[in-house]
Amino acid sequence: MRLVFFGTPEFAVPSLDAVVEAGHDVALVVTQPDRPVGRHGAPAPSDVARAAEKNGLPVAKPEKLRGDRSFLERIRALAADAGVVVAYGRILPAELLEIPRLGFVNVHASLLPRHRGAAPVQAALLAGDTETGVVTMRVVPELDAGPLYLARRVAIRPAEDAGSLAHRLARDGAELLVETLRGVARGALPPVPQRGEPTWSRPLSRADGEVDWSATADEIARRLRAFTPWPGLFTFLEGERVKLLAAEARGRGEGAVPEGTLDRVGDDAIVRAGAGTSLVVKRVQREGKNPVSGAEFLRGLSRLPVRLGRQP
Repeated sequence: MRLVFFGTPEFAVPSLDAVVEAGHDVALVVTQPDRPVGRHGAPAPSDVARAAEKNGLPVAKPEKLRGDRSFLERIRALAADAGVVVAYGRILPAELLEIPRLGFVNVHASLLPRHRGAAPVQAALLAGDTETGVVTMRVVPELDAGPLYLARRVAIRPAEDAGSLAHRLARDGAELLVETLRGVARGALPPVPQRGEPTWSRPLSRADGEVDWSATADEIARRLRAFTPWPGLFTFLEGERVKLLAAEARGRGEGAVPEGTLDRVGDDAIVRAGAGTSLVVKRVQREGKNPVSGAEFLRGLSRLPVRLGRQP
């Protein structure tokens, strides 16, 4: 089929590669404009833009979709059979959805209607889900509410973080997309309405990575997995930012210790968390320094115990 492809981050790249390899004619790849990245904030193209250029595909980077008449006319002129959207980052307006004769197919990284929204992979880990998945659906104007074509269930591994889980789901989603397009082209894959009560995942920000030491150790450990690789998990030690790179929950601690208290227990760096639970800090990184083990972190402190987090 002749396609238009909307996508932005690394998660969408396997889907773009898959439709090209399957022999579809990708008439245009639409992605977010170049954004500042890195310490110096130099604008850089999205992962999808780089993948499109590698495949020799034309790329568009509109600042907005709604109300951009020239962009809509450009899409109409392509006479695409179908549109594909994978983590594009914006809701497609209804007038755009109506242009391809077979509509738009979306790849979404959860078993809808669970975890609709911008961060479904992170939401599954935060919720402590043991299973998630990937679906393809027909796009409608309401966010992630369209009827489903195909679904694939995926078990979440015990120590898996958002980066590794998203990588697996991206591969599965690419395979599911090719299968979906094949069925849609034949008219043999009618979409089925979603069933169940929706849950929602909001967009993440850097501020989400700050540890709340009143949360239980299990909750903090889930946040670490959910926020790896971005935005990461961090706290403060006497005003200095400290990144938590590896940690695991331990049972309840002993004594009335304030939340956020870091001390040595045996050879371990232990922080008291909410409900009397304890977190074992395995690996950390102080601001401007290299990552170290929890034991090395303790040896670098002049006194123990100390309080982590923002102090009054």
